[in-house]
Amino acid sequence: MRKAIGQMSVATGEHNVEVLVIDNNSKDGSMEYLQPRFPFVQFIKNSVNQGFSKANNVGIQKAQGKYILFLNPDTILPEDAFTSCVAFMETTADAGSLGVKMIDGTGQYLKESKRGFPSMWVSFCKMSGLTRWFPSSKIFARYYMGHLSSEDVNKVDILSGAFMMVRKSLLDKTGGFDEQFFMYGEDIDLSYRLQQTGQHNYYFPNCTIIHFKGESTRKDSKYVRLFYKAMVQFVQKHFHGELAWLYTGLLEAVIWLRAAVTFVSREHGERSVRYEGTPTFYLAGDEKSGNEVRSVLASIPGYSITDDREEAKEWIFCEGPTFLFRQIIEQLKTCPPWLKTFIHANGTYTIVGSHSKDQRGYAIVMESL
Repeated sequence: MRKAIGQMSVATGEHNVEVLVIDNNSKDGSMEYLQPRFPFVQFIKNSVNQGFSKANNVGIQKAQGKYILFLNPDTILPEDAFTSCVAFMETTADAGSLGVKMIDGTGQYLKESKRGFPSMWVSFCKMSGLTRWFPSSKIFARYYMGHLSSEDVNKVDILSGAFMMVRKSLLDKTGGFDEQFFMYGEDIDLSYRLQQTGQHNYYFPNCTIIHFKGESTRKDSKYVRLFYKAMVQFVQKHFHGELAWLYTGLLEAVIWLRAAVTFVSREHGERSVRYEGTPTFYLAGDEKSGNEVRSVLASIPGYSITDDREEAKEWIFCEGPTFLFRQIIEQLKTCPPWLKTFIHANGTYTIVGSHSKDQRGYAIVMESL
């Protein structure tokens, strides 16, 4: 969250945007740490965890801007993210909302950057594996709209709530997120309702962000149940008749099947504050930022640094004035799959990396920086 707030001030100028942080009753001291460091941010702390939808609706009520951006805390944005997205919205009259190209911590494209409406057939293809077997088919892969290139601007059905820019006037008309969705499904529901106004949801790949998928939520059997419960709520709200009954029954069956499979086949470790093993890091990027990282890592037993980029299997991209987040994102796209990459944002006290979209990542805490 600290990194995301800092990026907003650099990328847009503190006076060009409102930044609202809604805290759903966190217990880690985040609010106390952040408030004095970011005086231009409006912090709103809830006494209970009200869920994703309710928390965002609080922000919508407070916000005064022409555009509202819903942004997950486990994201890294290029410096021109806001200006490029707003420019597109300003020049595209029928654009009601916009989503961007997302990659994970290894540079791999995240298919949920663009999605199709989850009709019964589309959902069946996704749950049965047909989408995975025919990833580019217009018939079988509409869940991720696999027939549309990930490199082209396109109108799509569903955008991800991890990065979703919407016209404020349209949110006022639709009423924001439906608060019956505690977590998951709310972005699908809102995307659907935005389309009903005659405006379109656009996938905008000219902006790429990193989404450390898996960091906000632990993907265990509880996650599976919550996800499919949200899908059931969506069906009950927007589908009617016998098909709705059949669709709901199938989803209920999948909930328990997927939860059982997840419980048996996956083990998930908690978030690490230290990277396990004896890594040898190569530092790439801004020299000043890299020297700060070098001085800290040299004092940690078991950690070493090499100037031989071919030798190292772990790289740390050091962001700074001479090596921007935009450049880091482009570098990640070209990294080989065996390379474990980390990112250090200039002025922060952590080095972060996520090497699987399904598991928690790592955070090296630089307490002595």
